[in-house]
Order: sequence, then structure tokens, then C-alpha cells
Amino acid sequence: MTIFSKIIAGEIPSYKVAEDDAYYAFLDINPVAKGHVLVVPKKEEDYLFDLDDGTLAGIALFSKRVATAIRKAIPCKRVGVTVIGLEVPHAHIHLIPITKEADMLFTHAKKKFEPEEFKAIAAAIAENFE
Repeated sequence: MTIFSKIIAGEIPSYKVAEDDAYYAFLDINPVAKGHVLVVPKKEEDYLFDLDDGTLAGIALFSKRVATAIRKAIPCKRVGVTVIGLEVPHAHIHLIPITKEADMLFTHAKKKFEPEEFKAIAAAIAENFE
């Protein structure tokens, strides 16, 4: 069981922003930007492009809804999308609010937020999720 499956099961706490029967979205606890969200399928699969076509299409559509909520909650020009997937063997998409391309660089120092700030960010995004 991956750390993401444990988060989805509630065994590890997270700052959830959205969920449905097949997908779960939560704040990255080592964000590159305020409002950095991870979107994962509830079905465990290591590599995004090994997902069956329906799950792959579904995660894209779910991510679109999450990105729309992020744009409403966090001032940004766009929500950048990246798939790296090496650090956790569970397919996932990073959604990152950006105003310039450099905002997507994972080599930059990670942002630090207190638990109350994470809760407020998650609540703001969740309020805008439709």
C-alpha cells in the first residue's frame, strides 16, 4: 500500500481539497507554490500512462475541476500541470498555481506553511470545487 493509498484511506492525515468515487486531491505538504495540489486515482497504479483509458481520461477531467477551483482560490495566471511520478509509486498529477514558468521549478526551495495556513488554503480551494 502506497503512502497515497494510506492518505486516501484516512490512515495518514491530509489537507483534502476534493474527492469523488475514483479520485482524491490534496495539498502537497512540500509545495513549490501556495495551493500546490496532488491529484491521485484511488486505484493504485505506479505509472500514469499505465492507467486504463477510462481512469486516465477521468483523472484529467477531475484535475480540470480542481484546477478551476485553484484559480478561483489562489491568485495566479494559470495552473501548471506536471507529472513526474518517481518519488511515490502511485500515479499522480501536480497542479501548481503559477504566474511565470519558474514557479514550476521543483529545484526551488519548498514553501513552508503552518498547519492552520494549510487548512485555510485547502478550505479555500475546496469551497470553489464544483
